[in-house]
Amino acid sequence: MRTAAVIVDAVRTPIGRSQAERGVFRETRADDLAAACVSALLQRQSLAPARVDDVILGCANQTLEQGANVARLVALLAGLPASVPGATVNRLCGSGLEAVRQAVLAIETDNAQAVIAGGLEHMHHLPMGHGIELHPRLGCHVSKAALRMGLAAEYLAISRGISRGRQDAYALESHRRAAAAQAAGLFHSEIVPLPGRDERGRWTLVTRDSAVRADANLAALAALPPAFLPEEGTVTAGNSSPLSDGAAALLVMAEPAARALGLKPLARVRATAVAGIEPSLMGLGPVPATRLALDRAGVSLAEIELVEINEAFAAQTLACLDEWGLDTQRVNTRGGAIALGHPLGASGARIVATLAHAMRDRGARLGLATLCVGFGQGMAMVLEHDA
Repeated sequence: MRTAAVIVDAVRTPIGRSQAERGVFRETRADDLAAACVSALLQRQSLAPARVDDVILGCANQTLEQGANVARLVALLAGLPASVPGATVNRLCGSGLEAVRQAVLAIETDNAQAVIAGGLEHMHHLPMGHGIELHPRLGCHVSKAALRMGLAAEYLAISRGISRGRQDAYALESHRRAAAAQAAGLFHSEIVPLPGRDERGRWTLVTRDSAVRADANLAALAALPPAFLPEEGTVTAGNSSPLSDGAAALLVMAEPAARALGLKPLARVRATAVAGIEPSLMGLGPVPATRLALDRAGVSLAEIELVEINEAFAAQTLACLDEWGLDTQRVNTRGGAIALGHPLGASGARIVATLAHAMRDRGARLGLATLCVGFGQGMAMVLEHDA
């Protein structure tokens, strides 16, 4: 019988803007952000560090401060004993969820009892595409435009008839919900406060995600120019996720081991899935991945009470919601990446962390975390909470 994997705890940093002059983490390394999350998990839970079997972290751009198997180095920075190994995985913007998925699979097959899994990305220090050289023959298999995320979002908007007004309205609602969640303190249980620089360069304790705009309005969003397709484009900086810096980490354990230590899990992992899709339809990756995950969990989308879908772009998110026939009432109830930010390697773990905490707070039994992945992939995970 398969061993159940549970999420005992889940934390993340505040998400900072990737800006040279205003980014709160402009002088903080990515590995320090991740190490702070790992340390926080160990401090919050009564688990001896030596009982951690592995540290698995996702990262999309594995070079410089995010290189050289950064997960192993983060484990050492966080004070884990040298006997605890570490591995870094890359599924682009799904890397954090891939790390959690690999932790779950290790536990379900009795290859681990306790794994710290998560992700990190500092998109100011390491911009998207830094050091990457795509093979010229890729053009024989997929158009170059399809490999550009912004143009792929534009294609979905055009082909699915998703208007600029609808995208902007969705972005506004993401900010409204995130601002309301901040004001109500709903992120306190998942955010690890960290020192950072304010806009004047002074050190301060950062406790909130930087990109959330409580003053966002449709007029300001409508005034923004297209970001990827001049003149006729509808995807803008306002209805897309911002470049971000951040990290997240989850303590994933075998359920019997967690119960034996008196640890009360946030959620049980019912199923995970990854799927491929035509690269030009990249943003629809959550659709086949969710179908697989729901089938494996033996539940229907109608039974899912809360959904966290990573908002890479409003056009992409709306295309998925249209495919599912879902309204937004149970989707990203605390705002999404358009407002909170999208640090590539961390986002998959971040949405699981937010989902697990929201399920506990609302007494929801079933939840879904899902996201699209660059170059035509999707990932999904179904969580179950014991009310």
